[in-house]
Amino acid sequence: MKYNFNIYHKLFIRFFLIVGVVSGFAFLIVKGFNFTAAIVAVLGLILFFDTYQFIKNAFLLFDKTILSILYNDFSADFSNLKKNKNYENLYKLYQQLKSKKHDQELKDWIYATIVNSMESGILILRKEKNEWLVFMMNDYFSSKFEMPKVTKWQYLKNKMQSFTEIIERNEFQDLKLTLDIRINEEENQAFILQGNRSKVYENEYYIVLLESVQNVVEKKEKETWINLMRVISHELLNSLTPIRSLSQSLDYLMRQDNLNKSDLDEMQLITQTILNRTDHLQNFVENYRILSTLPLPRKKNIEISDLINNVLNLMSSVFETEKIKVTNEIESKYRIDIDAEQMEQVFINLFTNSVYALDGFEEKNIEIKSELRNKRILISITDNGKGIEEEIKDKIFLPFFTTRENGAGIGLTLSRNIVEAHGGYLFYNYTETQTRFVISLAV
Repeated sequence: MKYNFNIYHKLFIRFFLIVGVVSGFAFLIVKGFNFTAAIVAVLGLILFFDTYQFIKNAFLLFDKTILSILYNDFSADFSNLKKNKNYENLYKLYQQLKSKKHDQELKDWIYATIVNSMESGILILRKEKNEWLVFMMNDYFSSKFEMPKVTKWQYLKNKMQSFTEIIERNEFQDLKLTLDIRINEEENQAFILQGNRSKVYENEYYIVLLESVQNVVEKKEKETWINLMRVISHELLNSLTPIRSLSQSLDYLMRQDNLNKSDLDEMQLITQTILNRTDHLQNFVENYRILSTLPLPRKKNIEISDLINNVLNLMSSVFETEKIKVTNEIESKYRIDIDAEQMEQVFINLFTNSVYALDGFEEKNIEIKSELRNKRILISITDNGKGIEEEIKDKIFLPFFTTRENGAGIGLTLSRNIVEAHGGYLFYNYTETQTRFVISLAV
């Protein structure tokens, strides 16, 4: 194996030779050998120039490599460095940083592809000194609002005044709200605006997400219909499959020449089973009709405490039988415009769910509370039952979804439809020890 001198060894040898030549030149001058001294001087100059070129070339290669790293330019080919031990570590560093750059470019491409494929407007701002600049704008934002991918916040202000004013009024702090934006001189479109401010590596960023309310609603409606079709298909197949099988068996028996008592008993069992399955299908269709033909509420101004008390009186025997303690803290001062019959059904459904959730518990409690917030009354029904399992929490409002053996699966769906028909909304939250359903209605 051929040994490569370290660059410092080569430099030391040249330095040693220069010292020798200078010493020899001085000695010859002292001795009076002027001609020989002149020759030695020429050799010294040549050696000095060679040393200069050696140092220049050595450090020029270092300089080129370091400049490539500083400017993040890895297009140059320094493969010849790996053959020279003087530059072995420098070559390893260059290749490692080059590999990391390629990995980062791949990640950036993946992130950009994901962000640009989203059907939501994404805008990222970065603060430089006292000015916010556009750091990134995805394709949806640019095309939806016909906005070129600019860098100046001022340009956005000129094109989307209402949008930028909201962010500035909020001083670029976290927010979540809905707003109307006019696009192409058409009617205003509703969008959900979310803003989040964060600091990364001493740089401040403000991330804006704009999502069309129509897109959100259409997506939810599509998901609901898909789930509904699955439930309907499941129910129909569960009834029609055994009916078909039983009908074939009944047809076979009817073709027999002689029917004994055992055959007649089997025929009776088959017809009874078919009748039961058709009754189930009829109930299923009836429940679907109830959901799809909900009448408009006939509203009257009533006191909410009276409504709750009526429902509690209706269910008092159930609570007493199940030994459930009911605490009613509804204040009597709230009056709202509602359809009393429809809202009674909502509360009956919610109380019934609480009764089933409390089954098997020694201590059974239901609490009813109300509060006024932002011109809306919030009525909560809380129980300390078994709660809602994580895997079904997104399904409880789906039509015909139930965890009870004899449940129809329309209680919560019907309740939500009724509340929404009143201009309100029904939601829930839960912990390990309690489940709370909340009805929100305008006062």
